[in-house]
Amino acid sequence: MFGARVQDVRPGWMRSWRDWTAGTANFVLALAGAAAVIWGDLAPGVPGWYLAVDVAGGVLACAGLWLCRRWPVAAGLAVVALSVPAAAASVAAGIATLIAAVYRRPPAAAAVGAAWVAATLVRFALRPPGLAPYAVWALVGVLIGGALTGWGMLARTRRELMLSLAERARRAEAEQRLRAEEARRAERLGLARDMHDVLAHRLSLLAVHAGALEFNAGATPGEVAEAAGVIRSNAHQALEELRTVISVLRDGSSSEPAGPDRGLGPLVEESRRAGMRVELHDHGVRLAGLPEATRRTAYRVVQEGLTNARKHAPGAPVTVLLSGTAGGELAIEVRNPLGAAGGLGSTGLGSTGAGAGLAGLEERVSLVGGRLERGRTGDGFRLLARLPWPGE
Repeated sequence: MFGARVQDVRPGWMRSWRDWTAGTANFVLALAGAAAVIWGDLAPGVPGWYLAVDVAGGVLACAGLWLCRRWPVAAGLAVVALSVPAAAASVAAGIATLIAAVYRRPPAAAAVGAAWVAATLVRFALRPPGLAPYAVWALVGVLIGGALTGWGMLARTRRELMLSLAERARRAEAEQRLRAEEARRAERLGLARDMHDVLAHRLSLLAVHAGALEFNAGATPGEVAEAAGVIRSNAHQALEELRTVISVLRDGSSSEPAGPDRGLGPLVEESRRAGMRVELHDHGVRLAGLPEATRRTAYRVVQEGLTNARKHAPGAPVTVLLSGTAGGELAIEVRNPLGAAGGLGSTGLGSTGAGAGLAGLEERVSLVGGRLERGRTGDGFRLLARLPWPGE
């Protein structure tokens, strides 16, 4: 009733209908108190100057309440000062004290409360209310002043608490939206990496077979038909895998293409059918026995290594090594000597790409807690990933 809306405990002009409602209620209450005092002044035997002082002071004090929302201390002290000569301003002074306690910090609120108590004691001394000794009225004044100031401070504390809770809820909601956006962004990046891996692998196979047809101009119709069938099969698989990634984008699920679940055998066999010389040494390591995140990451490492070998070292032999034990780490290494551009089976893709595949692979490896090493070793190239392999 005496303060502003809960959403704002700062002083200022009344802005909302709640502010105007509270201000009107304060004014009406102060006006009723002033009217009661003035009515008492109309009794026989009361000096006429009592009435004049009370009417003037009561009117000014009630009008001053409209300024207490903007200047709680200054306007409040002015209204309290009017209550010294004019008893009709006493109710308005109490309301002004309460408003100052609501909108100002404890030191300022206590100062206004002390001023109200002092003004009340002086007024009781100048115009004794009767019915009880001065000491009793002085004690009543001190108690009322303390109650008004304490009530206002309590209201301010409650409002500040509600403000802090509302701000905390707003921040929590904003952080939740940010986390959701980060999760969506991470999911989109993961799908983009999968799309890159899938398409780069399939398109490099298509380029190898197309390059073989172009190189072998004297191929028999049967050889041409066989190569065309391989190209058609790889194109069909590329479309199927691309459709899988797009369906994930549409459905919002977190599944990946099913390639990693097939193991490394089919992946290596596809590369061999494309004319690559690939040796796989798994040392008894089976992807099916690995955790899902490790299995998928290991598959992508080998897939990216074979794709890069086809692009940058066509015709060169490739060695894939897997080693490690549960409870330690899994090492996946893809090695190949540097190839001669334009050689047999050249794909013409050696100058394409900007390292996006390896950059995405490095991030994928780091997400599962591993590390990736890549670069030249002597006359060859090595891609080595070390992934954590939890125990049973």
